[in-house]
Amino acid sequence: MKMIGLIGGMSWESTAEYYRLLNDITRERLGGLHSARCVLHSVDFAEIEVLQAEGRWAEAGEILAAAARSVERAGADMVLLCTNTMHKVADQVAAAVSVPLLHLADATADAVRAAGIRRVGLLGTRFTMEQDFYRARMEAAGLHVLVPDEDGRALVHRVIYEELCLGVVREESRAAYREVIGALVADGAAGVVLGCTEIELLVGAADSPVPVFPTARIHAQAAVDAALAPAAP
Repeated sequence: MKMIGLIGGMSWESTAEYYRLLNDITRERLGGLHSARCVLHSVDFAEIEVLQAEGRWAEAGEILAAAARSVERAGADMVLLCTNTMHKVADQVAAAVSVPLLHLADATADAVRAAGIRRVGLLGTRFTMEQDFYRARMEAAGLHVLVPDEDGRALVHRVIYEELCLGVVREESRAAYREVIGALVADGAAGVVLGCTEIELLVGAADSPVPVFPTARIHAQAAVDAALAPAAP
């Protein structure tokens, strides 16, 4: 099995879920006592969040590029950014290493298309929902992407940063997310992308009338697929 390099800590709540998922999926595939070969560089999210809020994306990208180089030096055969939002700097991170970066939006778009869905709602941070670094990549893969209205986007973003990143899961927030999902479905979404890894701590398939696409799980599955793939001749 190839070594999976993780850049995490954004937030560590969802990075812990990545670690669990990678090992669960590896055990499912290989059986017995097998677990994932992986190495993690976990950053301080407080530093990253300040740079996000101030629009200093290139500086955040430098931090994550350094993290990518560290996991490559530690033996990683591939790199995963364990966060949707910070894929805004994915090209900067990918350019810092010689091993491939498995792009989360690509893996998610593949999963949506495989389900036969072309029109999806997207939940995530304001950055992910409102900027084009993620949506445009999915649309380039042939998907039509819908996002909540202004009030819905504000609610989804607030719950991520003020609750889920702190490990707080509230029933009233789950109910509010269900309403946002319902509005997306009413607008024609045939599926919903949980485009922030923390969202999977709050809602899942039972909270949506249409299929949901949990991006951390999708990313972890793609990583295990890549790690177990035979070497090219």
